[in-house]
Amino acid sequence: MKTWKWNLALAVIVSAALFVGFANGQAANQETASPEQAQALESQGKLPEAAEAWRSITRQNPSDAAAFASLGVVLARQEKYQEAASAYRQAIKLDPKLPGVQLDLGLSEFKQGEFRAAIEAFLAVLAAEPNNSQAVTLLGLSYYGVKEFAEAEKYLKMAAAPDTANTELRQVLAQSCLWAKDYACAQEEFRQILETDPESAGAHILSGEALDGLGKTSEAIEEFRVAAKIAPHEPSVHFGIGFLYWKLHQYDDAEKEFQAELANDPNQAQALAYLGDIEWKNNHPEKALDLLNRAVQSRKDIRLAYVDLGVIYTQQKKYDEAVAALQHAVDLDPGQADAHYRLARLYQTLGNTAAAQKELEQVRELHGTADQGLVGKIAPSPPSLNESEGHSP
Repeated sequence: MKTWKWNLALAVIVSAALFVGFANGQAANQETASPEQAQALESQGKLPEAAEAWRSITRQNPSDAAAFASLGVVLARQEKYQEAASAYRQAIKLDPKLPGVQLDLGLSEFKQGEFRAAIEAFLAVLAAEPNNSQAVTLLGLSYYGVKEFAEAEKYLKMAAAPDTANTELRQVLAQSCLWAKDYACAQEEFRQILETDPESAGAHILSGEALDGLGKTSEAIEEFRVAAKIAPHEPSVHFGIGFLYWKLHQYDDAEKEFQAELANDPNQAQALAYLGDIEWKNNHPEKALDLLNRAVQSRKDIRLAYVDLGVIYTQQKKYDEAVAALQHAVDLDPGQADAHYRLARLYQTLGNTAAAQKELEQVRELHGTADQGLVGKIAPSPPSLNESEGHSP
């Protein structure tokens, strides 16, 4: 199986030497180095020597903004992005209107994974140059990096519109739409990706997630089944089908898929948790406990497992364990009413009227807000910008 590699070099055009020539004539009288000498060293590929020459120039003339900018470029070419960012900031401090420096500052922060700082720089670029396409792309990617998916979608749509052939960029846009819960946008993007690569199991899986978000669960199952046919051992593909059957209350079909997932990966925590839920629904509490405990030993963030454990422990009158499990479920997602309700009933049993009333108030506020979508269950978060996505054959 091949992997999706989000090669950002294909998504953005990076300027390697915005400032060549900026310092010409500004420090030609320096005894230790001149801009011409620094530029010559850079053109010869002697980047450490060029950086030292620019440092010499900035020491001799600490008000030379262009020299600091040129120093930043040379440092960035050596992938010394933190030092480059410092040089760019000094250049901006000396001359806020020096062309291109904010963009290079943003790029250096971006390359370090300092997405918040990058966002600030790219917003400054767009304030001065609203049509700067590189800043638009990088801003969208930076918002993705900080998991602000609605903002990422906004800018990545602008970036992708004139660049329809950039598959890597469209993948990030599709993920942004999916995690912003703009499922129509996600489905359209994945549709276009599948037109280019119809044998991508990963794209079929993500398209299925988007269809499920649109309430088209049966169509989502078909997408997952296509993915399973292409790549039957793809991680979580059978879990996805099982979850969708579970959502439709078709528990026998769901159980088969969860078992198929466990045949591929015996420790797949989500499959264990949902199998445990089915066993509980079938009135097999001991089997359910075994599966649920195995699930939470692998992962501490599966809310359903803790809700079910709380219910079973309550039935067994293991009240301390029940409170702990249900409280953990609430902590994982305070916006879901079921754990609050179960906790309220448990507090009533324990005679803690005040705590029970508090939980029931939460239930009333949250009535009708249950989230049974697939997004976030196959993976707790989308791929990072420098991560390979192993969903494609």
